Amino acid sequence: MAKAHAKQPFQLPEFYVPWPARLNPHLEGARTHSKAWSREMGILDTPKESGVPEIWSEAKFDAMDYALLCAYTHPEAPGPELDLITDWYVWVFYFDDHFLEVYKRTQDRVGAKKYLDRLPLFMPVDLSPPPEPTNPVEKGLIDLWARTVPTKSVEWRRRFFESTKHLLEESTWELSNISERRVSNPIEYIEMRRKVGGAPWSADLVEHAVFVEVPDRVAYSRPMRVLKDTFSDAVHLRNDLFSYEREIQEEGELANCVLVFEKFLGVETQRAANLTNEVLTSRLQQFENTVVTELPSLFAEFGLNPVEQAQVLTYVRGLQDWQSGGHEWHMRSSRYMNKGATESSGGALGLSGLGISAARIPWSANALGLGRIKSFSHVPYQAVGPVKLPKFYMPYTTRQSPYLDSARRDSKEWARGMGMLDKLPGVPRGYIWDDHTFDVADVALCGALIHPAATGPQLNLSAGWLVWGTYADDYFPALYGNTRDMAGAKAFNARLTQFMPDDPTAITSVPLNPVEKGLADLWARTAGPLTPYARRLFRKAIMDMTESWVWELANQIQNRIPDPVDYVEMRRKTFGSDLTMSLSRLAHGDGIPPEVFRTRPIRALENSAADYACFTNDVFSYQKEIEFEGELHNMVLVVQRFLDVDKARAVEVVNDLMTVRMREFEHIVATELPALVADFKLDSGTQEQLRAYVERLQQWMAGVLIWHQTVDRYKEFELRNTRSPGRVFGALTGLGTSAARIASLFARRQPELDGSAKDRVLQTEGKR
Repeated sequence: MAKAHAKQPFQLPEFYVPWPARLNPHLEGARTHSKAWSREMGILDTPKESGVPEIWSEAKFDAMDYALLCAYTHPEAPGPELDLITDWYVWVFYFDDHFLEVYKRTQDRVGAKKYLDRLPLFMPVDLSPPPEPTNPVEKGLIDLWARTVPTKSVEWRRRFFESTKHLLEESTWELSNISERRVSNPIEYIEMRRKVGGAPWSADLVEHAVFVEVPDRVAYSRPMRVLKDTFSDAVHLRNDLFSYEREIQEEGELANCVLVFEKFLGVETQRAANLTNEVLTSRLQQFENTVVTELPSLFAEFGLNPVEQAQVLTYVRGLQDWQSGGHEWHMRSSRYMNKGATESSGGALGLSGLGISAARIPWSANALGLGRIKSFSHVPYQAVGPVKLPKFYMPYTTRQSPYLDSARRDSKEWARGMGMLDKLPGVPRGYIWDDHTFDVADVALCGALIHPAATGPQLNLSAGWLVWGTYADDYFPALYGNTRDMAGAKAFNARLTQFMPDDPTAITSVPLNPVEKGLADLWARTAGPLTPYARRLFRKAIMDMTESWVWELANQIQNRIPDPVDYVEMRRKTFGSDLTMSLSRLAHGDGIPPEVFRTRPIRALENSAADYACFTNDVFSYQKEIEFEGELHNMVLVVQRFLDVDKARAVEVVNDLMTVRMREFEHIVATELPALVADFKLDSGTQEQLRAYVERLQQWMAGVLIWHQTVDRYKEFELRNTRSPGRVFGALTGLGTSAARIASLFARRQPELDGSAKDRVLQTEGKR
């Protein structure tokens, strides 16, 4: 363990570094080249007449040693490639320090926006001539872009352009927080740090440095997205630990995970640092899990040939090299807090110096990554008892639609017509739902609360979608969860696209079950009036939800409690957040430009609302899921296991997360939406539609909370009644309660059952 230096605010934790760092032999050539290039660009020896302040002296440049960073993070790059990569990193660090000096310290938001708006002009994806540069940042970007992108495909250029653009633009988020002295909440911080910190940009450069490209048809798949996100989070969290002293105590920064945990959990700096390191370790282990468990099926499903598979695996190895090399550089660079780190990390052998990281022996459980065991050690069906509900922070209200009774009748008859109240296909005498469980859930009430201004037909349609999502959410695990049938689950999910064609009147496939029949009916009634863009958006929302059930099944097969970050991001999909939000957006948001919905403030607004609703469900359904259904997917359980706290404290933490997400929602409405309106120059009519959309999100959150407080489905007496002898199979779990799994009823380790025994299990053990 690293010894604390007298001036260090905390002792560096024991890092999990699963791959050895290696040093590129072309280091000295990169050092010489990068210094000459920096002088040529004006980064060093900046002319006084240029009006650009001197950001770095030569001594400071030498001490930071970005060539060493790149030699560690790209150990196999040839000399010319290492020179190019090093120049990129010199440029990006210079941009960061230049932006700090010129715009962050002066809090010049107007000047910052004007400056940042110009930079994309120097990254033409089509290689068209850029404008004349006016400062070293622009001049360096022109040079680097011209040396980098011509050898890559247009698809890679677009990805790299977007990563670089996010890196540049989202600097204003940090500037805004500094101006307001606002420390972000943990969920917001992780999401924004990816963009501001630049590691996704680094991941794209890895493809260039190892001379491969991830095939575009899989570049946006869940496994590849998770690999990039986990890589990025680990890079940024490690940087936060090493840079805390400089950023917090010297620069007045607020974007640091250690500080975020200090403020959110009310803990001392050392405890916050240790927790940051635990999140870092968890993200690295999520990376490893994704490589081992998700890449093989990705290769098979997308038909990647051996060359393409090798390209992906080479890219993965490049990310691993970057991870370990970045750690090694942080322990040596003068830019960071690392006193004592190098000497103490040699272990019993006492080794130190360049290139010996592979010889170090980690001795502690943390450094060995043994904490991963607790993610796989959950014992299902523990008697946890009911949750003592906290006082929820809910500043908004809603009302109940006057068409509720009609929607109740219509949705139940529709469900009956689709076969959702019939026996489970393929399972004799087994039901997913019966009339009682349907009535207790009262899905139509949820629709009437989250969509109070709907007309009668609109509410009937919304209730139909809620019923469909709820039924599908229960049908999927009942058919595939108890058998752990991953291949069948993926085939089932893939078939659903056949019932959502671009032409809603051209559904030719024959539905084989109530899920397909209900989807075909709803799609034909909903998609017709939509524009092609809106139809694609809505289809994606549905597929994101159904595909997330496959992710849950994969965790159940492994008996693995999800990584906290992965859980939060996937929970929005398992909850069906985008589906229900899309219903509101498509019904009332036609006048709002689509690009507005793609902006960071709107996405942050929607994610905050989704997290509040998701966590609401997790608190109310905790006993139902953990005790009665043997579930793994619940935020209270995730917090319990990650923080090693009891149920009561975990509920407090989840409620605190709900509160800070709600306050972030309020903050965006108060401070960021006015700026968004000004940036897009929205007219009064569009502004009114945007205000109405925000109000519907507010009603959505309030309605979800009221619904949970009103229905009996989560109460202990109902849970015990529905598990008593004589009741039919299963209780309704509901849209947004995909963590409530019928499949988990079969998670007990029991002998293989014959057909008649399976029927008895479905009729008795499956009752709730």
